[in-house]
Amino acid sequence: MLKIGIVGLPNVGKSTLFNALTKASVPAENYPFCTIDPSVGVVGVPDARLGALAEFSKSKKVIPAAIEFVDIAGLVKGAAEGEGLGNQFLANIRETDALLQVVRFFDDSKVLHVEKTIEPYKDIEIVNLELVLADAEQVRKRRDKIAGDIKAGRKEFIAEDAALAKFMQGFAAGKLALHAGLSDDEKRRVAHLNLLTMKPILYALNVKGNLFTGERAERAYEIIKELGSRFVYVDAATERELNDVADEDRAGFRQELGVSEDGLAGLIRGAYETLGLISFFTTGTDETRAWTITAGSAAPRAGAAIHNDFADKFIRAEVIEWQKLLAAGSYVAARDNGLVRTEGKGYIVKDGDVIEFLHG
Repeated sequence: MLKIGIVGLPNVGKSTLFNALTKASVPAENYPFCTIDPSVGVVGVPDARLGALAEFSKSKKVIPAAIEFVDIAGLVKGAAEGEGLGNQFLANIRETDALLQVVRFFDDSKVLHVEKTIEPYKDIEIVNLELVLADAEQVRKRRDKIAGDIKAGRKEFIAEDAALAKFMQGFAAGKLALHAGLSDDEKRRVAHLNLLTMKPILYALNVKGNLFTGERAERAYEIIKELGSRFVYVDAATERELNDVADEDRAGFRQELGVSEDGLAGLIRGAYETLGLISFFTTGTDETRAWTITAGSAAPRAGAAIHNDFADKFIRAEVIEWQKLLAAGSYVAARDNGLVRTEGKGYIVKDGDVIEFLHG
């Protein structure tokens, strides 16, 4: 399951967004550090294709792909030196696949800002610096731990330390670990550290009704671009309120509130794009299910998302695009019309494929 850690300054809408995503109820009061225990929620990925396939197959169960979100306490400037409560929780998101950094993109005198003035690019810099400092401490500890192995001339640790030295050089310049210039081999050697700033970061700009414009907005867009990251807009408070509205009434409420798009669906799409993920489907009368894989995965690797045997004992895959299956009217008709293809180990699975795996 995809795991995403939610980070940000206090009072930027992190817990409100978490509540909206998970329809859970964790504290989201208007003061710093109200989230003092990590909260975890599993979210089904919205995908209209899934419902269409389930109706087509008359499936008894519908199982969407899932994302696990981990919400931690807000970070503040100086967290790495013991300020606030956020830094002690960073260990809880080291095992995640990516970070979702929530950035306040609205003015509201009733909602306190820990830095007094609202400047999104500065907020991004503060949070990223704290992540860098936390990673730097992790790297320092690792270098101390392997110092004896290096003195003993053990080549694997000498190679690892060379990669760690690159990290420290980058950290000294305020760079994320992602930008330290490691080779693929060096990345494999240090992957066990689960550095926070080696993870892709998606920025959620919390707009609360109206977008920032002008220099404040442009500077935020510029820094996100410089970091090689993506951003999505989300109105966390509105999305949270919509949790209590019946599904069939939400479109009307969005129109009344001036929110034209489903911000949560956009956020999840952004997460998939940031991580280079796609979905394929299995469907039948028992269940229709979405499976998440990395784009570019060959059929055996995609099958492993279902069960390891599908990779280890892969024989072939029967594949059809989801639109063609629906248009055919039935799986039998699709097969009779030559729309179902037989693919081997080298087939690269595409987003929206409906697949039946055959294995030994």
